Amino acid sequence: MRAMVLDAPGRPLRSAEVPRPVPGIGQVLVRVSACAVCRTDLHVVDGELTHPKLPLITGHEVVGRVAAAGPSAGRFKVGDRVGVPWLGWTCGVCSFCMSGRENLCDHALFTGYTLDGGFAEYMVADERFCFVLPDSYSDPAAAPLLCAGLIGYRCLRMAGSAKNVGIYGFGGAADIIAQVGLHQGRKIFAFTREGDIETQKFARSLGATWSGGSDERPPEPLDAAIIFAPVGAFVPKALAATVKGGCVVCGGIHMSPIPEFSYGLLWGERTICSVANLTRQDGKRFLELAPTVPVRTEIRTFPLEQANEALAQLRAGAFRGSAVLIT
Repeated sequence: MRAMVLDAPGRPLRSAEVPRPVPGIGQVLVRVSACAVCRTDLHVVDGELTHPKLPLITGHEVVGRVAAAGPSAGRFKVGDRVGVPWLGWTCGVCSFCMSGRENLCDHALFTGYTLDGGFAEYMVADERFCFVLPDSYSDPAAAPLLCAGLIGYRCLRMAGSAKNVGIYGFGGAADIIAQVGLHQGRKIFAFTREGDIETQKFARSLGATWSGGSDERPPEPLDAAIIFAPVGAFVPKALAATVKGGCVVCGGIHMSPIPEFSYGLLWGERTICSVANLTRQDGKRFLELAPTVPVRTEIRTFPLEQANEALAQLRAGAFRGSAVLIT
């Protein structure tokens, strides 16, 4: 099968012909049709997330159809459409798994990081961690829901009942979850790269109350802020814009160092928290919710062989929404 392979962090992906994987116990073989490109893929390729499986096929926002089932796998039929997310396996017996917090499992395995992912024509996945996708989405449109949507949804949940929500870094996750927040009756304040007028216009077109540069203060205090950009310097900025009792949610898996800030920014029972991965329950809830909003995904498609170009454009912030590789 064709695949884009990472041989070592910091090097471009290599186009290769590799053996088609064989599904093991409880696994399905998925014929990949679309795989979105996530900032986490950049962190893996650039070496900011250490100790990946090598060689590695990246990609964890996968849409495809079941081509075969391994022993004891009976949840799906051949031909069923499935989505494969970042969380690929958990132990099921640790204290985190047993308390509904499988996203924190110390033994978890992750698609496109410690397991081969979807930058290929085929992949194998544990059927327990695959999702049924809403019929109303095409394969390319559904792909960003599987990380940008899922992680964004968990971030919004962590923001609690916040009415005024600031979003720092208005990319693929932000535009999806802004739609959900607006559907829930919240007000969205979008923070973009300084001078990025087009993205600011896009945020307002979705219904954002305000949009501006990440160095600006919003016209109203925030009840909560979600930071999708991997920029630690945004944490004190978000705290300064957030009311007492509010929270700042760090939604990325990697972030540059957070600079020193005065205790006064944190005082008043403000909180800072991170979001780690997702649970299957999060995914089920979000994928049921998305078509009722309805969430629209902004995508730009690339052939599988142009994965390096898609990553480069994502790194440069050359487009809004999500890049999606088509096999």
